[in-house]
Amino acid sequence: MSDTPTFGRYGELSLDEMTPDQLAGYKALVDGPRGRLPGPYKVWIHNPSLVHAADPLGRHFTPGAYSLTEREREIAVLVITAHLNSDYPVWAHEKRGKEVGLPADAVEAIITARPTSFPDAREQAVYEVALALTERRIVPNGLYDRAVATLGHVSITDVIVLMGYYTAVSLTMNFYAVPAGTTGISR
Repeated sequence: MSDTPTFGRYGELSLDEMTPDQLAGYKALVDGPRGRLPGPYKVWIHNPSLVHAADPLGRHFTPGAYSLTEREREIAVLVITAHLNSDYPVWAHEKRGKEVGLPADAVEAIITARPTSFPDAREQAVYEVALALTERRIVPNGLYDRAVATLGHVSITDVIVLMGYYTAVSLTMNFYAVPAGTTGISR
C-alpha cells in the first residue's frame, strides 16, 4: 500500500503491489459488469474474497435490478449514511437524491436529522422504516403492518440489505477519513 494517501488517509494499492488474488479481484470488477473500481472497493481489494462476495450484492442494487425506485433507494441510503456521519457517501447521495427528484428540503432534512415527510406512501414507508432501524432499532407493530402492506416483503428486505451494504461502505469511508467531494476515488 502506498504511503501517500490517494483519498482520505488511504493510499491505494498500485497494480504492481497487488497479489495475484487481489489482481484477479480487481480485474473481475473493472473488466466485469461493474466496469470500474468504486471507492470502497479500492479498500476492499485488500481482501479479494470479500470483493467477490460484496460485488454481486452491490450490483443487486443497480437501477432496475431490484424492487425499489431510485427515489426510495436514495431515501434509505441518505438515512443510513447521514446517521453514520459518513462524509463522502452523504455528499455523493445528496447529489444523487436531488438528481432523481427528491425535494431538496427533504434531502437536507434527512442529512441534518430533522423530520420530513413524503406524499408518496412507499417513500414515506421507506423513510420511516429506515429511521426506525437506525435511530430506535425497534420497528413498532403499526409501522411493520403499514410497511408490509405498502412495500411488501421483497421491497422491505431490499431496504434492509441496502442499508446494511451502505453501512459497510460508510464505515470503510469513515475509517479512512474520506471527505466529501474527494477526487480520484473512481479509478
